[in-house]
Amino acid sequence: MSKPVDVGSLRVGGYIIVDNEPCRIVDITKSKPGKHGSAKARVVAIGVFDGGKRSFVKPVGATAEVPMIEKRTAQVFAVMPSSVQLMDLETYEYIDAPFPEEADLKAKLATGVEVEYWRILDRVKIVRTKS
Repeated sequence: MSKPVDVGSLRVGGYIIVDNEPCRIVDITKSKPGKHGSAKARVVAIGVFDGGKRSFVKPVGATAEVPMIEKRTAQVFAVMPSSVQLMDLETYEYIDAPFPEEADLKAKLATGVEVEYWRILDRVKIVRTKS
């Protein structure tokens, strides 16, 4: 799920969809309107799931898609060789999530540990463990 917003209202630290990939905005540069057109915004973003750098240039009045991020809490049910099985603490549904990229976060994953996970565009990412 996503919602349309104006490119001029985007801020650094926010999220946007670029090439069907949810990304975190790391830099925005806006040019002034000139003789030959409206103001433009150059947005640089880093992919949430793949870490790839993406950028685009659009008029400030154009629309861009912002992903709806669902932040939830779960408990690690099982650590398997290829993924982590989580149980959502509100709905009690089971979710298969890939291992996180960060080595220290990956080392903390064990059965019974509570984690915060994000669901973005029907994909799951483990963000942090809860103490």
